[in-house]
Parts: sequence; structure tokens; C-alpha cells
Amino acid sequence: MSLFNSYKIIYLSFLFCLVAAIFPLPIMFNAFRPDWMVLVLSYWVMALPHRVNIGHAFILGLLLDLLLGSILGMHGLLFALLAYFTSINFQRFRNFTLVQTTLLLGLFIFLAKVGLYWIASSMQEITLHRPYFWSIFTSMLIWPWFFLFMRFIRLRYRVS
Repeated sequence: MSLFNSYKIIYLSFLFCLVAAIFPLPIMFNAFRPDWMVLVLSYWVMALPHRVNIGHAFILGLLLDLLLGSILGMHGLLFALLAYFTSINFQRFRNFTLVQTTLLLGLFIFLAKVGLYWIASSMQEITLHRPYFWSIFTSMLIWPWFFLFMRFIRLRYRVS
């Protein structure tokens, strides 16, 4: 597949995750919304670190900040750190089993959630509630199927 078509598939997956991040859900399910951007960034950085890098992660974080109305640069910084750590260890992560990558992704999302809370609480007075962390578990439950689906898409459309 050509370079243009590879990037088209990658950017289309980013677009779907941005839409999924702001898609309206009922109030009682909103706490369970998976962290789609972390999932898709982790997958693409592990699968194609030469195509998706820290710059992509930072720009996507800025876009997510704009869409969510959060502090500008908050998600960008954390996504860039996530992409950096994933890109320097991508060969090690590729050898992990699906259960190990699921646990690793849960740790990444937990650290991102704590980082987001820390940045937001330094700007304004907010309280931390337990439902804030429920999305970690839904992201971990979705990751194995999401990983296999994204691998299918990457192989089907020969994204390299």
C-alpha cells in the first residue's frame, strides 16, 4: 500500500477515536467510557513507531483538549510521554503476551489519569471520586479485541 493510503488509515482511526471521545453517552455510562486515544496511540506506536510518533501524540492531545474543553496541553503532554515511553520500548512490548500488554496498558492509563488529575488540580480546586478510575477497567477489557481488530485492519489494508 502506498504511503498516502497508510497514513489515511492511521488518521482515520485517529478521527474515529476523537469522535468516540466526545460521543454523548448517558450520565451513568459516562464514567465507563474507554480512553480511546490512549488505546489507538498505544497500538500504532507499538505497531508502526516509524509512522506514528511523539509529534502525532502531542497534536492529538491538543485536539482532544480543544474538543473536551480542558486545559490546553494537558492531554498533549501526557500522550507525548506515553508515546515516548512506548516508542523506546516497542520491541520489548511486541514480545509481550496479550495479557501482559493489557496490564501494561492499564498501568499507562492509570498513570495518565493520575497525571490529568494532578495537572487539573493544580489549576483549580477539584475532588477525586472513585468513578474517575472506572474507565481504566473498561479500557483493559476492550484492549484485547481492539488490538486484534486494529491488527486485522493493518494487515487487511497493508498499512506499513
